[in-house]
Amino acid sequence: MLSRSAQRVQGALSSIGVNLNVIQLPDTTRTALDAASTLNCDITQIVKSLIFRTENTQKPILVLASGQNQVNLETISDVVGENVIKANAKFTKQVTGFAIGGVAPFAHKEEIQHKFIDEDLLNSPLLWAAAGNPHAVFSLSSDNLQQLCVGAQVVNFNERQRLTPS
Repeated sequence: MLSRSAQRVQGALSSIGVNLNVIQLPDTTRTALDAASTLNCDITQIVKSLIFRTENTQKPILVLASGQNQVNLETISDVVGENVIKANAKFTKQVTGFAIGGVAPFAHKEEIQHKFIDEDLLNSPLLWAAAGNPHAVFSLSSDNLQQLCVGAQVVNFNERQRLTPS
């Protein structure tokens, strides 16, 4: 049985015509390491859905990062034109409707203008993403990820790069 937040993700998948299924697991997938261990997959297959915010204007930013990578905040700050910082749990829940550790890559409460996908995620034929809580996930392809996150800009966090403002 899916939790209410996982049902919301499943409903959003169905409403946009993407045939993917949310599953509820007995073990946690709160961190990328937890998820890889629970799903018996490589950490590179885990999609970390991370929420940041602009420091002055408080605009939400979604970064979908590969499980093994760290986000380069300077790269993201360059694009949005102001300093970017990690969002706290309250801000994340307010914007997405999901608690940290269960943030899905889409189906958020608020529209997020600035979205980024880690280039490394596009190299894996099978990915796993959170689906509303730390026990719910769904598998998807990199094409599905781009379809679900319309308008997201692809970035490479392994090297400093200048991105074009979106």
